Amino acid sequence: MTDKPKITFMGAGSTIFAKAVLGDCILTPELAGSEIALYDIDIKRLEDSQRMLTNINKNNGSPLKINSYQDRRQALSGADYVINAIQVGGYRPATVTDFEVPKKYGLRQTIGDTIGIGGIFRALRTIPVLLDFARDMEEVCPDALFLNYTNPMASLTGALLKATDISTVGLCHSVQVCLEELLEPLGMDPEGVESFIAGINHMAWLLKLERQGQDLYPEVRERARQRETPHDDMVRYEIMERFGYYITESSEHLAEYLPYFIKASHPELIDKFNIPLDEYPRRCEEQIAEWEERREELVNNQDIEHQKSQEYASYIIKAIETDDPIRIGGNVLNSGLITNLPDSAVVEVPCLVDENGINPCYVGELPPQLAALNRSSINVHLLVEKAALEENKDALYQAALLDPHTSAELSIEETLSLCDDLIAAHGDWLP
Repeated sequence: MTDKPKITFMGAGSTIFAKAVLGDCILTPELAGSEIALYDIDIKRLEDSQRMLTNINKNNGSPLKINSYQDRRQALSGADYVINAIQVGGYRPATVTDFEVPKKYGLRQTIGDTIGIGGIFRALRTIPVLLDFARDMEEVCPDALFLNYTNPMASLTGALLKATDISTVGLCHSVQVCLEELLEPLGMDPEGVESFIAGINHMAWLLKLERQGQDLYPEVRERARQRETPHDDMVRYEIMERFGYYITESSEHLAEYLPYFIKASHPELIDKFNIPLDEYPRRCEEQIAEWEERREELVNNQDIEHQKSQEYASYIIKAIETDDPIRIGGNVLNSGLITNLPDSAVVEVPCLVDENGINPCYVGELPPQLAALNRSSINVHLLVEKAALEENKDALYQAALLDPHTSAELSIEETLSLCDDLIAAHGDWLP
C-alpha cells in the first residue's frame, strides 16, 4: 500500500447510509490516512453527515481526513473511489409522482425502484445525472472506481459501462443477507452452509445450498410449506416452489417484478401473499417523521459509535489497496459470464476483488426457467438504457410495454398514455 486513497461519497446527505458505508471505512485500519470527500446538493444534510462522521472518526482516533465540498468537481478531483448513493428528485416530488400517477390507471406498486413503471422513470431521471458525474470523473479522476449503490441498479450501471470510460461496479446488500433470510426463519443454522448466487440484481438465484455435500433444498422447501402464515417471505416461497430456487430480493420487491401477484382482477392475492402495497412511500413518510429525533441521535451525539456493516464498499477498497482478496456479489456487464443471458445485460455474479480491481467470475448457464424470468427484466433494463442514452421515446414506450407487471395490468393504449402522463408530471426532471 503506497499513497492513501481519496474516497468521494456522492449523495452524502443520505446520512444513515453514509454512516454505514463511511463508518466502515473509518473502522478499517488499512485505510488510516485516507481522505473522505463528502458531496451533496442539500447543504444542510451535507453538514449533518460531516458532523456525524467527524464524531465517529474522533471516537476512533481520527484515522481519516473528512472534508465536505459544495463544488462537485473539487469533491471528485483526484478521487480513487467514488461511492454513489444519490436519489434524483428525492421522495417529493419524484417518488410520489412514480406512485400516484400510475394509481390513476389502477396500477399499484410496492417499492417502485428497480423495474416496473416507477423503476423505469427513476432510471430516466437518474442516468443523465450519473453521466454528468462520469464526464467530470473522466477529466479529474479518470482511473477512479465508481461504486454504484443507487437503484435501479442494472439500468444505471449498464448505462455507465456502455456510455463512459469509467470503471463501474454495482453493489447491493441482498446477496450478503440472502442465506440468513432463508434459513433462520425456518429454524436452520446458516453456519457451514455453502452457497453460490448468480443472476441479475434483485433477481439473483441461490443456485447452491449445501452442507457437507448434502443438498438442503428438499428440507428447505418442506419447512417453507409448513411455516405459519402470514409472514413476509410468501412471494419468494411461492417462486421457490414453482421455479425451484430461492431469490435474493425481498418478497415486497419481487411481487412487482412479476405478472402473478399484484392484479386488480385478483385483489385476494394481496392478502394471500401478504403484499405491502405502497410500502416505499409509507417507509419514506415514517423516516421523514422520525428524522428530527434520529438527527439528534446521529448528528449531535459526540459519543456516537459505529459497528461495521455488511456493505461491500470498505471491503472492496481494502482488498484493492492491500491486495488481500475477497469475493463479493457485483453487478457487471455480462460479456459471456452467464451464457444464456444477453452479453449486453448487467448481471450479478461472484467477483474476486484484489489489486487488479473487480474480476467477475464465469457462471455458465442458469437453469432455463430462471434465465427466462431474468430475461423478462433484462428486456426492460436494455430498453431503458436505450431510452436514456439516445433520448428515444419509442424505447421508453417499449420498456413499459415489456414490463411484466405493467403489461399484465394495462392495455397498450393505457400504457402509452401513462408514460405520457408521467413525462408531463416529471417536467424538467427528465431530459
